[in-house]
Amino acid sequence: MTGPLTPTAGAPAVDVDPDSAPINLVQAVNAALSAELEADPTVVLLGEDIGRTGGVFRATAGLQARFGTERVIDTPASEAGYVGVSVGMCLAGLRPVVELQFDSFSYPAFEQIACHLSRYRWRTSGASETAAVVRIPYGGGTHAPELHSDSPEALFCHLPGLVVVTPSSPADAYSMLRWAIRHPDPVIFMEPKRLYRSATGTLSKEPEPPGLLRARVVRPGSDVTIVSYGPTIVTCLEAAELLAGRGGSAEVIDLRSLWPLDEQSVLESVQRTRRCLVVHEAARSCGVGAEVAAIVGERAFFDLDAPVGRIAGLDVPFPLFMLEDAYLPTPDRIAEAARGMLA
Repeated sequence: MTGPLTPTAGAPAVDVDPDSAPINLVQAVNAALSAELEADPTVVLLGEDIGRTGGVFRATAGLQARFGTERVIDTPASEAGYVGVSVGMCLAGLRPVVELQFDSFSYPAFEQIACHLSRYRWRTSGASETAAVVRIPYGGGTHAPELHSDSPEALFCHLPGLVVVTPSSPADAYSMLRWAIRHPDPVIFMEPKRLYRSATGTLSKEPEPPGLLRARVVRPGSDVTIVSYGPTIVTCLEAAELLAGRGGSAEVIDLRSLWPLDEQSVLESVQRTRRCLVVHEAARSCGVGAEVAAIVGERAFFDLDAPVGRIAGLDVPFPLFMLEDAYLPTPDRIAEAARGMLA
């Protein structure tokens, strides 16, 4: 991996200082991992190249040097193998945090996640927790080769027993990852890699409070609710600015938790604005957006002044980099769809 996504391999681990300058999203991930390794001796990290190299995106840079090779473990290139090992670690009382280098690399590990990681708590009637976190950098926007830009979040949302979350800011990446590591159920932690170094902000020392993650209103508005998550939150905020320049007011909601969904926050917003547009870069059919649209249609139908709209990726494999911009949702497409709903 070359280019702006890859700083020097020798970068130190990140410590949180509320008075420091803003940091980016991948540094927030590093800071959260460092804080939980420090706080809980049962937390271990494992994945390909995460130790000496610091991970392909350097999210674990400096952690092996600080915590040792028994806490930050370089694994062979076998996703099914080391995700399977993480299941055994959970049963032994550890809290493993697994890094899968890219979104599509989760497919070889899917059997272990679906058949074992998601089921052990149910299989043992709650006697055995599988308190693992599987970190997956996902999505496009980096002009990467095939099998490096997928958005497989809906696959994991469909598996009972998993929690699926995704941040869109450094503050959320830090607090949500610490929350995920402490959660008793397995968490799929989807990291929008195109925001790794473009999203910056300051952090809080405190993680999210216990309980389920709630959706967050990132921009209030009155005419249409735009529901999104992860990498397309920035795109939706740009679309809201375009819409404002044309006389419309969009409320942008970041779901943060894709499963379970915070239905209440979405419905409360739609009941105010009376319109709903769902945006994500994953394929349109059978995605998270389809679930949100169904919920709004079932529970807020009589509050709507227009049908629920969806802007998403296409129902095709993610294209090679020269066609990437034609695949991804754009601010213009989103703003134009919102204007159509207002009309």
